[in-house]
Amino acid sequence: MAVIRIGTASWTDPSLIKCRRYYPPGCNSAEARLRFYASQFPLVEVDSSYYVLPSERNSRLWIERTPADFLFNIKAFRVFTGHRTALQALPADLRAACSNGRNAKDGGRDAIYYRDLPREIRAELWARFSHAIGPLQQAGKLGSVLLQFAPWVVPGPRVFDHIRECRERLARFEVAVEFRHRRWQQPDSRESAVQLLRELKICHVAVDEPQGFEFSVRPHTAVTGRYALVRFHGRNRATWLKPGLASSAERFDYYYTEAELAEWLPRIEFMRSRASEVHLLFNTNNQDQGPVNARLLYNLLGEGLKEGS
Repeated sequence: MAVIRIGTASWTDPSLIKCRRYYPPGCNSAEARLRFYASQFPLVEVDSSYYVLPSERNSRLWIERTPADFLFNIKAFRVFTGHRTALQALPADLRAACSNGRNAKDGGRDAIYYRDLPREIRAELWARFSHAIGPLQQAGKLGSVLLQFAPWVVPGPRVFDHIRECRERLARFEVAVEFRHRRWQQPDSRESAVQLLRELKICHVAVDEPQGFEFSVRPHTAVTGRYALVRFHGRNRATWLKPGLASSAERFDYYYTEAELAEWLPRIEFMRSRASEVHLLFNTNNQDQGPVNARLLYNLLGEGLKEGS
């Protein structure tokens, strides 16, 4: 059966470090924290790559600081997934080129969408992203690239074409896709999406999150790629779509109960029977919630998870 790996969506969240309930005394440097985290879990999601392009230097440092069998899942840069992106987030040379174009076109807005980018800038961004994470793949430490589409992205031909483009741009990597708008769970849309992801060998991401919102979906455990992936966002309805929050730690503020995670045991076994690996990642990131929730699920699933059976 498939290997199961459990981890958290980042090891560097400020509230995790400040709470002093996870990292031991003296674990004060970036290197020390990653080494400690990697001694506790076999998998982590890199969230910083959503905000700015990752760097080759960091990839090489991460390789040096983690065990041989440790894996990183990399969240794709936000402009690739339908999010409004500040020009300031682009590399300086590309930012200058885009700024010139924006100034000429519409008064120089300070943020853009993927559709606004010239083709050559798109290609260069993809190339730099791929180059930066290439060392992780070469070292056998890259899990998948996560494309978490913006919550307002809905099913349709343009979106499906963009997913095909993403697959082509990331042809040498494992890719996972997370949908967030409720229209993706309508039967026709879900069937079309699953069929496309299977065709492209892309992992469909299952989620655990508050229900009943426009920007939330029910758990759906279709296995469409080599990996199966579940992202646990918590069930905090009060903060899910609350405006004006100071940080994501407030939105994903949640400790799971044993009963809530036990609901996932049959689903995980289903995915395990159909995938090569199952990745279970906790995006509950207020203080030590991620590690605490991950450890609770680990204990529920039992020993020997990383090795499979």
